[in-house]
Amino acid sequence: MALAVLDALDEARTQWYHITAIVIAGMGFFTDAYDLFCISTVSKLLGRLYYFDPTKPKPGKLPPDVNNLVIGSALVGTLSGQLVFGWLGDKLGRKKVYGITLILMVVCAICSGLSFGSSAKSVMVTLCFFRFWLGFGIGGDYPLSATIMSEYANKRTRGAFIAAVFAMQGVGIIFGGFVALSLSYIFLSNNHAPTYKQNKILSTQPVGDYLWRLVLMVGAIPALLTFYWRMKMPETGRYTALIEGNAKQAAADMARVLDIELQAEQEKLAQFKAANEYSLLSSEFMERHGRHLVGTMSTWFLLDIAFYSQNLTQKDIFPAMGLVKKEMDMNALQEVYLTSRAMFVIALLGTFPGYWFTVFFIERLGRYKIQLMGFFMMSFFMFVIGVKYDDLKNSPRMFGLLYGLTFFFANFGPNSTTFVLPAELFPTRVRSTCHAVSAAAGKAGAMVGVFGLQGYTQDGDMKKIKSAMKILAVTNLIGFFCTFLVTETKGRSLEEISGEDGGESEVPTPANAKLSRQGNYTETM
Repeated sequence: MALAVLDALDEARTQWYHITAIVIAGMGFFTDAYDLFCISTVSKLLGRLYYFDPTKPKPGKLPPDVNNLVIGSALVGTLSGQLVFGWLGDKLGRKKVYGITLILMVVCAICSGLSFGSSAKSVMVTLCFFRFWLGFGIGGDYPLSATIMSEYANKRTRGAFIAAVFAMQGVGIIFGGFVALSLSYIFLSNNHAPTYKQNKILSTQPVGDYLWRLVLMVGAIPALLTFYWRMKMPETGRYTALIEGNAKQAAADMARVLDIELQAEQEKLAQFKAANEYSLLSSEFMERHGRHLVGTMSTWFLLDIAFYSQNLTQKDIFPAMGLVKKEMDMNALQEVYLTSRAMFVIALLGTFPGYWFTVFFIERLGRYKIQLMGFFMMSFFMFVIGVKYDDLKNSPRMFGLLYGLTFFFANFGPNSTTFVLPAELFPTRVRSTCHAVSAAAGKAGAMVGVFGLQGYTQDGDMKKIKSAMKILAVTNLIGFFCTFLVTETKGRSLEEISGEDGGESEVPTPANAKLSRQGNYTETM
């Protein structure tokens, strides 16, 4: 039961509006990544500034519970925002709530940098409050950006387009390290006066309080620049047609961006809608897509335990491995500079290339193979680091190489594909919600990593870091096997994948189907 507007979207040649959609949605993910991960570059500085004890011969450090809240408050907000905005995206429309997420990110990024208080506790409480709501806005970007891009794209390049949006996360991580690196270098070059009369290592320069605030507030700039263009985007043709039931408006919107003439087909649309009225909690949904939802949730949950543990604990792992000086060998600004430099190099050489390898190869290899490969390689390299940790601690370059490879295969692997698959597997009326539920499962995994492994390795104990790497290796291996719950989606329309077009309710799996040269699945005998 094909509709002309949907066929036109699936068969459209790649053109300027596709590129525009990638940039607009991608800048949201650029901002998301910057805001989530920049806190790692300055969290140790917060400890030196607000928890310095003159009676102790060592720099100040955030207490474990405070550190977990500072790092994890945005993740809790992200999980909440994903569920709320994902549901709203299906109920009110993708575009109507798309701008709200950016407004939240702009306001809360600025307010995070302006966190106030008369004591260390009050400053941290204010910071955590605003970072929670910052995360709430970030959370909305996940299901909305993925759903919008999947519904705009043609079926030949859909995976690459969605992956390209997500790849901007890698650019945001690099930019976060670059901003902290640049600002700390500037402050180091122009400031040498200590706050306290003790030695220069225990001292914290007054400009350190400006440094962390500036790093956090810079995150508002890209979100602010994107707002106008996000508001200019039309609602997706699939939402307008299949959920609002307005075939005429869908045809008009898509005809304008595709520069072609389309028929409204209102009567055929009514039949299409009637065949796909089942809800998320219905037995029909569970029969058709329950296994896929379990698969997308479990793989994203397991992936984010490892991915966020890696990203947010780098500041603790680098000194233990000799990639950054010990805290007693550098002052506060030097610590930010060296930590952000190490994070920048790892992101540039390991994290960033992995995202774009996925973009270039996802339509050739498919989502399924890339995810299996990524989980397996992450597990392998983390296991090697855990087993050979005692040898690697004396070889920072080899450690850096292996550690960087885990990031590379996270992104040329499940960190990208777990974002792509939920945007393709599920019906239009619940697509945003299902993506949100899957992403929220991921953030639950991230919180396990932050509140569990982050606190476990915070003291830099080498034995604990060694054990954590082995735990993450096992976690990734479980993710490898959970991948068998999902299916390949490349080369097919969203309606064919979800069964909305009246085809078989069960989507073919790699075990019982093969891909023809045209990209369509045919049953094997």
